Amino acid sequence: MNKDPREILDQSPMSWLQVFVITITLGLNAMDGFDVLSISFASPGIAEEWGIDRAALGIVMSMELIGMAFGSIALGGVADTLGRRSTMLGCLVAMAAGMFMATKAGSIVELSIWRVVTGLGIGGLLAAITAITAEFSNRKRRHLCVSIMAIGYPIGGVVGGSIASLLLIDQDWRSVFYFGAVVTTFFIPVFYFVVPESVHWLVRKQPARALEKVNHSLKRMGHETVTALPELAPEVHKKSVAGLFAPGLIGITLLMTSAYFLQMTSFYYILKWVPKIVVDMGFTGSAAGGVLVYANVGGAIGGAIFGLLTMRFNLKKLTVGTLVFAALFIAILGQTPADLFYIAIFVAVAGFFGNSSIVGIYALMAHVFPTQVRASGTGFVIGTGRGGAVLSPIIAGFMFKWGLPLSMVSVFMGAGAFIAAGILIFLRFHDEPPSANGQPATR
Repeated sequence: MNKDPREILDQSPMSWLQVFVITITLGLNAMDGFDVLSISFASPGIAEEWGIDRAALGIVMSMELIGMAFGSIALGGVADTLGRRSTMLGCLVAMAAGMFMATKAGSIVELSIWRVVTGLGIGGLLAAITAITAEFSNRKRRHLCVSIMAIGYPIGGVVGGSIASLLLIDQDWRSVFYFGAVVTTFFIPVFYFVVPESVHWLVRKQPARALEKVNHSLKRMGHETVTALPELAPEVHKKSVAGLFAPGLIGITLLMTSAYFLQMTSFYYILKWVPKIVVDMGFTGSAAGGVLVYANVGGAIGGAIFGLLTMRFNLKKLTVGTLVFAALFIAILGQTPADLFYIAIFVAVAGFFGNSSIVGIYALMAHVFPTQVRASGTGFVIGTGRGGAVLSPIIAGFMFKWGLPLSMVSVFMGAGAFIAAGILIFLRFHDEPPSANGQPATR
């Protein structure tokens, strides 16, 4: 009896190629982490060179997030329609171009434009990367693999931040973007030559020569081939972004989007404002970048531990718990004295729980959205939810401008994570069946 290729991948041990693909997604997400945070590392130098105030700086720091929002929503649908692989390659090219051209900017407007371009590429990549990670994993390791992919973001902040801090000792802020452009460009040929198209996408979409492409991918991964692809109901081919708001998925879409939006509001307060807060306490820009590295060290450790815990404990409960603790430690961060040691400790703990909760949300997205709308669903949640990341530095910037103390701003910004925890309590899981009808089964 001919097997469904998706079931072969779900039930078989992961091959070296699958593990390598997951490693590449880890690296891509790490690169994303650095590219997004590059403006945070560069912001003190930009503010000094161009003489802009906190409110204007907050707007500049949000530009790539605006691009990410549009890129995630629009390109997530493209990844579901045209394929994961081609979409991600295009996004990598856009990111490399945006990072390089940021070094040539001579004004806030020019820099903002190129940060939007970079954000478009990052947004599309993030929408597709969760889908491709889930689809190259087997069922047993799926949550763990998505968690491993997700911790790439803080790892990129740690490694890239350490390098950025060294670069900023002797060079200006443009060196940060040069570094990001080089690393991004490196991943283009690596991804092109190593990562095949997703078998799950090929089975669902069934483009020309789909069976040949599926068997080619299965062979490369060391799995048995198939003689035919499963027949799909006509409505499966027609699935689109609109399906995210159909009965059975609309509740999931709204709950995931709201929770992610609120958590982004809290988490990006740390990522975007910690360097500037530390500089305003009287420390150097290099020291400020070093403190942000601690946030990412904590985030990487937290995400790794979270991924291991998903193999033994309930995914939703773990995510809710980390959100509550993220809110608590963001509030505590606002009470920290002007001492680099204590600042670094509390930033690391806030990063630990903040990134753990994001890892949980990514794992939930990979679980609750079926293949035909997985990139679209992830892209919509990320894109719309990134509105919280866009607003976060702006809101905090104006709160500081109005003279509110750091303690009050931190409590307010941390509240988003706490509300997100309450929202996720109402989330119900859906499993994608191996059958061809594409309808999720509630459990």
